[in-house]
Amino acid sequence: MTTIMLAPNGGRRGKADHPALPITMAETVACAVDAQAEGAEAVHVHLRDASGGHLLDAGAYRELAQEIGARAPGLAVQITTESIGRYTPEQQMRVVREAAPDFASCALRELCAEEAAALAFYRDMAEAGVGIQHIIYTPEDAARLRALVGSGRLPAAPLSLIFVVGSYPDGGGTPARRLAAFLAETEGLPCAWMACAFGAGESRVLAAAMALGGHARVGFENSLQMADGSRATDNAARVREVAALRRGLGLAPGDTGAVLGRPASV
Repeated sequence: MTTIMLAPNGGRRGKADHPALPITMAETVACAVDAQAEGAEAVHVHLRDASGGHLLDAGAYRELAQEIGARAPGLAVQITTESIGRYTPEQQMRVVREAAPDFASCALRELCAEEAAALAFYRDMAEAGVGIQHIIYTPEDAARLRALVGSGRLPAAPLSLIFVVGSYPDGGGTPARRLAAFLAETEGLPCAWMACAFGAGESRVLAAAMALGGHARVGFENSLQMADGSRATDNAARVREVAALRRGLGLAPGDTGAVLGRPASV
């Protein structure tokens, strides 16, 4: 059972990078609807301000989630807390507390710059039933997560992780074998994991992740290219390609709530 999540825009790219990249709330909602039709079970959303810059705003997140829920029922909505150099850990955690989403992604290395506050935040979110997906940029981040879980300072289950394979914007080739280092550091941890990757290597990495029991995040936040290196027409085309890879592996859609870290009792 495998989940596909769309990441349609991120906080860095704009219309100059691709005219079909969604910037406004209406564009993001429409993109989410199209992605669900092509096989996505979840969407990872970023907000933009009036000038197109990265924005963390609890009220706008609630509005966006409500609009997606109305237009794409059943599609899980995950908000980002990524700082992109604009937000402090306290601000990142506050937006989740105030937005009270079903799901949020949080970079372990960013929030744990204020470790005591971050650990209290993770405990509070587990109690509130907010699914937290920990962004793991490097195997060293994974090792830190393992240490936090092993010491009992971080709730051990359910853990949701996303491995960032390669780097923005083109990933330097993003070889699928880089997944091995992340998996070695998280072996034995009670977790569901997902991968994202960059450039033309995105589809290869995601196919490998799904074959290894992981899940896939795809979209213009990470790559504008199809597996053959051609330019994707839109986010729906990227979802369509990865959904075809999932079918080719004989896999079916998974339990999205568990994959994204929401407690089973919620």
